[in-house]
Amino acid sequence: MGLDDKIKNEATETTGKAKEAAGSATGNESLESEGKGDQGEAKMKKAGEHVKDAAGNVKDTFSS
Repeated sequence: MGLDDKIKNEATETTGKAKEAAGSATGNESLESEGKGDQGEAKMKKAGEHVKDAAGNVKDTFSS
């Protein structure tokens, strides 16, 4: 994944945290849940990035 994707994932996670906090502070369970969902989505994408990076490192190790 490129740097743009990593920045977007960080932004999604940060936005999710803000939504969750705002929902919690106002008693808006829907907004709080949406924020948690955004964070989960960002974390899954980050996990995919780590797997892809690790696979690239293994490939580089055996290519040398």
